[in-house]
Amino acid sequence: FFLASPLKSPHSDPHPWEVLNRHKRSWVWNQFFVLEEYTGNEPLYVGKLHSDVDKGDGKVKYVLSGEGATSIFTIDENTGDIHATKRLDREAQAYYTLQAQAVDRLTNLPVEPKSEFVVKVQDINDNEPKFLDGPYLAGVPEMSPLGTMVVQVAATDADDPTYGNSARVVYSIIHGQPYFSVEPKTGIIRTALPNMDRETRDQYVLVIQAKDMVGQMGGLSGTTSVTVTLTDVNDNPPRFTHKSYQYTVLESLPVQSVVARIKAADADIGSNAEMDYRIMDGDGPGMFNITTDEETQDGVISLLKPLDFETKSSFSLRIEATNRNIDSNFLSMGPFSDITSVKVTVEDVNEPPVFSSPLGKMVVSEDASVGTSIGRVSAHDPDTTNSAIRYSIDRNTDLERFFNVDALSGVISTAKPLDREANSVHNLTIFAIESQDPTQIGKGSALITVLDINDNAPVFAIDYETLLCENAIPGQVIQTISAVDKDEPLSGHRFYFALAAPVAGNLNFTLRDNKDNTASILTKRGGFRRQEQPVYRLPVLIMDSGSPALSSTNTLSVRVCDCDSDGVALSCGAVAYTATGLSTGALLAILGCIITLLGKICMISILLLLAGLL
Repeated sequence: FFLASPLKSPHSDPHPWEVLNRHKRSWVWNQFFVLEEYTGNEPLYVGKLHSDVDKGDGKVKYVLSGEGATSIFTIDENTGDIHATKRLDREAQAYYTLQAQAVDRLTNLPVEPKSEFVVKVQDINDNEPKFLDGPYLAGVPEMSPLGTMVVQVAATDADDPTYGNSARVVYSIIHGQPYFSVEPKTGIIRTALPNMDRETRDQYVLVIQAKDMVGQMGGLSGTTSVTVTLTDVNDNPPRFTHKSYQYTVLESLPVQSVVARIKAADADIGSNAEMDYRIMDGDGPGMFNITTDEETQDGVISLLKPLDFETKSSFSLRIEATNRNIDSNFLSMGPFSDITSVKVTVEDVNEPPVFSSPLGKMVVSEDASVGTSIGRVSAHDPDTTNSAIRYSIDRNTDLERFFNVDALSGVISTAKPLDREANSVHNLTIFAIESQDPTQIGKGSALITVLDINDNAPVFAIDYETLLCENAIPGQVIQTISAVDKDEPLSGHRFYFALAAPVAGNLNFTLRDNKDNTASILTKRGGFRRQEQPVYRLPVLIMDSGSPALSSTNTLSVRVCDCDSDGVALSCGAVAYTATGLSTGALLAILGCIITLLGKICMISILLLLAGLL
């Protein structure tokens, strides 16, 4: 039993036919080789099976089984010829494993054991190289040296890399010269020109070809695109488009407002175009400041102090712009800074009147008569027109109209009597209005302090509750009093205390002035009894030290109390009368009236008796 194939194995001898022999009825098989992509009209002859049992009398039948049997491979059961009925694709399946067997045609019993063999599909160059990762995006810094690596591309070929040159690829650049090159074997793309400038051209689209058969004639090829972007480096210094700039602002521009925006142009981008600005010098120190707008990289000039056209109508500044991130590799392209001049012209506006002092402090005595002049406010028109000024009081700050202001002179005077104890300070807002343009109104303040006079007498500090024990001894202090006065003398208060003249010589109490704005009330005797007198009223005279001195009489009530041994009051005031206080005759009269029921006569008698006792 032997196998014959019309194709030569890549590892066989040069003879066109390959014979496989059986030794001691054992099969020895090599591979069949079949070209892929056969395009003939007839089935492709693969090989022949033959058993030495077959005597050519038709008793032996050949049977084929395994991968692709009957669907792809057929066998002539009489001759053992094997054919491929379909086109084969090595890249889809590189080999097929089949089993061959010779059987008796009548009994279908094997005349030889089943044996296995392989049909290998032989490669042809039918697949072009493909860039599986394409298209590519890559970047390389501008101004890079010649030969700087950009990116590496790779193509794959589905053909058999172990057979021939079908899968051996070389690379070439079709579009992108003379700026870039590609290494034929590795696919590494490099810069082919030095110092490529992003600001001139920032992007290149390359077309790279991969060709198999080592690039020889007849090889298949595939292409991909590589988009190369030149990334920025700081190789361009900032430059002002003008050597000088002029701006005009109104003198009424609020502090911290933007005066102007200037910009130094920089062809670089991102952090390479970031810059800092500074005012190098100029007149009006401290008037302006400059900062960087981080979004636009503009230099923002802002106002730090108020402008005044009448004082200074223009300012000149020298401003420098400097790159924030300087690359030491490109210092030769510097300097990375530039200077320009900025002139700021102040434009006059019609300003409201200005007070010579924003706050005028004045004093007036609280006993000043109506019409008394207190002080004067003064304002002027800061503009060159120097308009006349008229004055008025903002009545929201003087609701009770205590004051007037002369419209022409600005003199403030009293319009009503003042009371320091009711309002010691008046804070007035004064309007200064331009006569030529009444819409221009300036505001000032007049702080008027009302000076004190001695027009209030001192009085008790509180309503005192004074308790006197019945067991008090002579000379005992029963109360300490003090006084208050609404006035506020500059040297402070000094009060004098005494008992009023009508009771100065009384036998019950005396007063001691403690010389510290307090006084003590003392007993002159002992033996006070509630039944005799439950309450004593002492008129106390209090006098201040003003000029002229004022005084008032205040009544101190002293209640007599029953106290324990520690002096704690148990009960105070009048004592109710009981029956024990009535005489025997009175009791008999009351009892007789009740018994005899004498009516009104009896009741009158009782009332008369009680009245006599009280």
